[in-house]
Amino acid sequence: MATTSSALRGTRILSLALNLPGPAALMRCRQMGATCVKLEPPAGDPMGHYNKPAYAQLHEGVKVLTADLKTDAGQKILHNELAKTDVLLTSFRPSAIDKLGLDWKMLHTRYPSLCHVAIVGAPGAGAEEPGHDLTYMAGLGLVQGVELPATLYADMSGSLMASEAVLQAALLQSERYAGTGDTHPVGVFIEVALSEAARYLALPREWGLTLPTGSVGGAHAGYRVYACKDGRVAVAALEPHFAAALCEAAGAPVPPGMRPMLAPATHQAIEAFLLTQTRGQLDRLAAEKDIPLHTMAAE
Repeated sequence: MATTSSALRGTRILSLALNLPGPAALMRCRQMGATCVKLEPPAGDPMGHYNKPAYAQLHEGVKVLTADLKTDAGQKILHNELAKTDVLLTSFRPSAIDKLGLDWKMLHTRYPSLCHVAIVGAPGAGAEEPGHDLTYMAGLGLVQGVELPATLYADMSGSLMASEAVLQAALLQSERYAGTGDTHPVGVFIEVALSEAARYLALPREWGLTLPTGSVGGAHAGYRVYACKDGRVAVAALEPHFAAALCEAAGAPVPPGMRPMLAPATHQAIEAFLLTQTRGQLDRLAAEKDIPLHTMAAE
């Protein structure tokens, strides 16, 4: 895995997080130069069983150790690692954290400089409630019909927020002790909720942007998915100069502003034109006329 920056070089992370959000966050931290260690239970990470290629990519460059944290031997391995760790990354419910003896009061007392980034499902009392990417998305109106979302939006956005939290923890320590000569920085606890990550993704819908009446929800004729002669085409001609180029190509009146792009007649003219074009023709049109579009096979 290529390192994309050195922002976390010199930072050592210990992860106990399984499945997707935690390992994805760890992957991002590894890309930013962190030294990453992960403790897995004897049964391994479920991802390693149901999608080995994904597991391999998520853990490239990560030192993976096995430890049963419910045993004395496993706890010894855990604390040996914690003693040389800068940031602990977890994805347990708070009650599970407590059972493992890793509540923040204990951690902060025993390892004052250790930071803890805890990924949970929802904030507050909701952290104990069962949930997953799909339920968080559904609760915010982001699941349409009976089709599953195209990807795991809450999990992946949550992983980015978790890696952002690791950066925040590292930055706080760096700023707080820069130039002081203090070699014992004080750790911080940061909670990242997947439901809040999904809520952040849902803001454009809350603002009305992606509702059917919104400019990027289908109301603007230049920002839609249309059928073409041999497939589909995603058109993103939102800015006036892009919209004008699209309308000119479609033989529709060139709009002086956005309002004409909301008119049914404009939608109909562009739709009719695109149905006469193949994907190859549209790809060439995009290159020649500088129109943002992407052709796709038929579903």
